[in-house]
Amino acid sequence: MEVKITVNKNTLIAAPAGEIDHHSAAAVRKQIDDAYEESCCRDIVFDMNRVEFMDSSGIGVIIGRYKQIKALGGKTMIVRPQPQVDKILELSGLKKIMDCG
Repeated sequence: MEVKITVNKNTLIAAPAGEIDHHSAAAVRKQIDDAYEESCCRDIVFDMNRVEFMDSSGIGVIIGRYKQIKALGGKTMIVRPQPQVDKILELSGLKKIMDCG
């Protein structure tokens, strides 16, 4: 799975597409981590508009980045989730610990 990465000032915007599951989570994590390290950004926005499905592996990717960014003084945000992904974010508790728009 390819993750579209863009940078806007101090924010890395990661826009994965398709499914984030146990098959793709490691690749998604690596792409985001590599881009974050190269960019010198402080914050990350996950643009979930193109994600059709996400399981606990996808939640793990987001929580891992959240903890990493928070430890560095940055913020993590999730934007534009599809309804089925939004439900997973709600049930997992992610919407309680980070901004979701």
